[in-house]
Amino acid sequence: MQQDDFRFSHALRVRWAEADMQGIVFNGHYLTYADVGITEYFRAMGQTYSGETGANGSDFFAVKTLLEYRAPARFDDMLDVHVRIARLGNSSMQFLIGIYREQELLVTGEIVYVHADQSSRRPSPIPQSFRDAVSAFERLAPEGAASGA
Repeated sequence: MQQDDFRFSHALRVRWAEADMQGIVFNGHYLTYADVGITEYFRAMGQTYSGETGANGSDFFAVKTLLEYRAPARFDDMLDVHVRIARLGNSSMQFLIGIYREQELLVTGEIVYVHADQSSRRPSPIPQSFRDAVSAFERLAPEGAASGA
């Protein structure tokens, strides 16, 4: 996973409350960092919750998360949370996450979201407008972006 693979990143600083007594970030906070990165990714792509997402009775729900820890972040570190959509299926998408301190890769991650009806939670196709926004935004075309597979 290279920083150049990502068009988008969001900077954040490790806060005191996120670190243990040794000043090392508690592992659960990295998922929060990834979530903040995805929220900012949506905003940068022009797909915030004030737009189409959720307005038609559907939304994206996280169904899988995987984080791999390589090195710890510490209190007051500046981190860059890199985010990209690596795969776009008919109703699901896979985000890849890279959390860096300068050039050092600290954490890698994968988060899968499913587009679903808000009431039934049954999968529904990802809207074409969202697909188009992803295709226009990403540096590397996500797998399945053209076909909707």
